[in-house]
Amino acid sequence: MDRFDTMRLFVRIVERGNFAGAARDLGFPRATVTRAIQQLEGHLGTRLLERTTRAVRPTDDGIGYYGRCVQLLADLDEIESGFRPSEPKGPLCVDMQGTLARFFVLPALPDFLRQHPAIELRLSETDRMVDLVEEGIDCVLRAGGLPDSSLVGRKVADAEQATLASPGYLDRFGMPSALEDLPRHRMVAYAASASGQPYALDFIVDGGTREVLLPFDVTVRGAELYTAAGVAGLGLIQVPRYRVQHQIDAGALVPVLAQFPPPPMPISVLHPGHRTVSPRTRVFADWLVALFERLQAEERL
Repeated sequence: MDRFDTMRLFVRIVERGNFAGAARDLGFPRATVTRAIQQLEGHLGTRLLERTTRAVRPTDDGIGYYGRCVQLLADLDEIESGFRPSEPKGPLCVDMQGTLARFFVLPALPDFLRQHPAIELRLSETDRMVDLVEEGIDCVLRAGGLPDSSLVGRKVADAEQATLASPGYLDRFGMPSALEDLPRHRMVAYAASASGQPYALDFIVDGGTREVLLPFDVTVRGAELYTAAGVAGLGLIQVPRYRVQHQIDAGALVPVLAQFPPPPMPISVLHPGHRTVSPRTRVFADWLVALFERLQAEERL
């Protein structure tokens, strides 16, 4: 293992907080990882990592060395890519919301793999904001607000949203024709992952956004549960139209208050802000941007 490989290994150990995860990510045997760090600490003449039974944390010297390694490796990758362009290769771990994956990304994925056959995609599905470093994920594709400032990335699209209710709900509560009708209605509460508090319904009124928090009987976490609760007649919901267009066409959900639509929902691809972006992550992010630009041009979002 050369000096730069050892630096990359050290950076990944700090980011993962353990030796085993770093070994899996980089494809090294655990014994090789342990021996390499011992040799690095011996070469530098200082202890870089504090090891406990539960986690591995950098010492003060380790924090300083980590920062310099991240910058040096980023500079090295940039220099080499300018002189020795090569096909990105290796594993790429991507976490996506299920509806985005099912409706848009997976149908187009054969095109990406034809362009980059040396990349091995490892896909997972969640709605929550995962800890990319802790879980060994290179990037995520998310719809909605992005409160975590440690992530950086690019917005790839804005998805049109709608306020919806089931026919059974409208039979009981009536069709609202203005925002003033909402106090006698109910909503399905979608709980924020960080605080657990329900999101209000949002409506664009005279160029601004008005928030309306209605009474609710059910609180959910998860896009599929949220939509299913709306179909079941448990209250008003607000979701991207692409996710429920087939249910609108089938009559299971009915748009309401179309004159006051919710703001569009941003869709973004993100990666850890302090980690060097690999060529694999970069080409995948570029491909996602192009994919969603094409989808918007086709008016599928």
